[in-house]
Amino acid sequence: MLEAHARAGIRNRILQKISLEDWDLIGPHLEAVTLKERQVIEVPGKPITHACFLEIGVASVVAVDAEDHRIEVGVIGYEGVTGVPLIMGDPVAQHSTYMQIGGSGYRISQEVFSAAIDQSESLRTLFLKSAQGFMIQISHTALANGRAKLEQRLARWLLMAHDRTTSDAVPLTHEFLAVMLGVRRAGVTVAIHGFEARGLVTTRRGQLTIVNRAGIEQVAGSFYGTPEAELKRLLEGN
Repeated sequence: MLEAHARAGIRNRILQKISLEDWDLIGPHLEAVTLKERQVIEVPGKPITHACFLEIGVASVVAVDAEDHRIEVGVIGYEGVTGVPLIMGDPVAQHSTYMQIGGSGYRISQEVFSAAIDQSESLRTLFLKSAQGFMIQISHTALANGRAKLEQRLARWLLMAHDRTTSDAVPLTHEFLAVMLGVRRAGVTVAIHGFEARGLVTTRRGQLTIVNRAGIEQVAGSFYGTPEAELKRLLEGN
């Protein structure tokens, strides 16, 4: 349970935007949770049991087909909420969602979350705007996957991860990045070594540290920034 008077310490942007009038529909039902790295939140074709409002950490949303081909289509951090299909009225997951970077947050049961959306038009509008922001991110991920060079896609991914963490250090492996970007591990290794040589990042086993964010933004170019600006626009009025 998260009482209304405790909202001042909340980091999640969606919870911050919930009005006092709507808080009773959500706040009393929030359960604080620790979310470990690689912890599964949603399984394709299975019912979504909870929506999670992340405070710390990053969740990866991954498209999976019948032959187990995988590629990341979106990320969710403190700016959003998992369980996007619930906002659309669908209780079944379409993608695999799991913690890419471990952290913590609050979860609410599917039943209570869906009922709250049904009861409050203002709450439903807020969550629909969040879902719209996430769909914009997904569309730009598709654009980057189809049109960007590997180093641009890597730069975009690093910036998105950095946006959602409280540190310049991002825990990851080359193998994991290869799956997320849908490329060969060797290509990721070459790209990261290139970033190191240019003084953009430093690496050690299982961790990459961003040294020059402005330089990484230059590499990403127009493939980074639009979804972030659109989400800000969507949420400003709430």
